Amino acid sequence: MKPLPELQVTVYSDYICPFCYVGHHRLQRLRDEYDLKINWCFLEIHPETSANGEPIDSLEYPSEQWQKMLENLERIAQEENIPLSKLNFITNSKDALVLSEAAKQCGREVFYDLHERLFNAYFVDGENIGDRNVLKKIASASGMGDKTIDSSWTDETVKKRLLNNFNSARAHNIQSVPSFIFGERVLTGVVAESTFRDAAEQLSRACKNH
Repeated sequence: MKPLPELQVTVYSDYICPFCYVGHHRLQRLRDEYDLKINWCFLEIHPETSANGEPIDSLEYPSEQWQKMLENLERIAQEENIPLSKLNFITNSKDALVLSEAAKQCGREVFYDLHERLFNAYFVDGENIGDRNVLKKIASASGMGDKTIDSSWTDETVKKRLLNNFNSARAHNIQSVPSFIFGERVLTGVVAESTFRDAAEQLSRACKNH
């Protein structure tokens, strides 16, 4: 069987961003044509939010804009069979992002298991992923050891990697998540699967020509 062409993509994302969740599902579908290598760069989008969780309307979006955004999200999820529960609270994501960065050192399998579980915990099960007890349970189920979990939140190397993500985003003029970088092409926001495939084909051709 012929090996799939390798495709390197950088993604700026946060686990509490609904369109990051949708974008993750759409991007993963490229694995049918490519050996997808994703550099997940996590950015905290609502540092002001309490880890105890707050009502979704605390974000202070105009109500009409927020309602339209939610309706669009629910329509996409239904059309594409992406599991999604109704969002009714927002939480602080910093500890989840730190944990995910730490999981990268545990190998691809552990990282992706945690990655999926964090998205599902918030968007499907309605769990508060700002709560360290919730995060410990998720991380343990993903195969992370207790020492690695407990040390992740005080590990200066992990914190530095999150800062590097922030600096990298600024260097690429990334203003929001989700943002997807295919070579020189930057895709932001709600990106259709067909657009992902077009960007992937364009990058794959460029790589072959070099």
